[in-house]
Amino acid sequence: MAIFGKNEESAAPAKKPAARKTAAKTAAKPAAKTVAKAASMKDLYSDGAAKSAKTSEAKPKYDQAYRWIEKPLVTEKASVLNAMNQYVFAVAKDANKVEVAKAIEAIYGVKPIAVNMIRVSGKKVRHGRLQGKRKDWKKAVITLPAGKSIQVYEGV
Repeated sequence: MAIFGKNEESAAPAKKPAARKTAAKTAAKPAAKTVAKAASMKDLYSDGAAKSAKTSEAKPKYDQAYRWIEKPLVTEKASVLNAMNQYVFAVAKDANKVEVAKAIEAIYGVKPIAVNMIRVSGKKVRHGRLQGKRKDWKKAVITLPAGKSIQVYEGV
């Protein structure tokens, strides 16, 4: 197509092959250098990588653990349940028992023996003439094995 009297078809093919050759040459050289650098960096930090691998094996890895567990609930009723080795957490609305159990194990390193889920409907609220509703949420009561505990109330 001719725009302003220039024909792009005749000019474009002459430039494209040259650009491809130079791009291929420049791409091949840095790739070889980065492989050599990566091998030397691996040698330098091999002890650190081994230590970090050992520490990651100690705790089970579950990438979405903090997606399911929102926060621990600190209430009077929750503190009474702590005497029975049960802990209460606010969890995601779409979480199920299996996901919550995996998340607790990944975060705290203790496998729960039971998980009870409770759907809590939001309260109706008023601000003057305006009416509204708080959002619905879900909580989980986690029962741990005898002799096991988790530190939930550290910063409270």
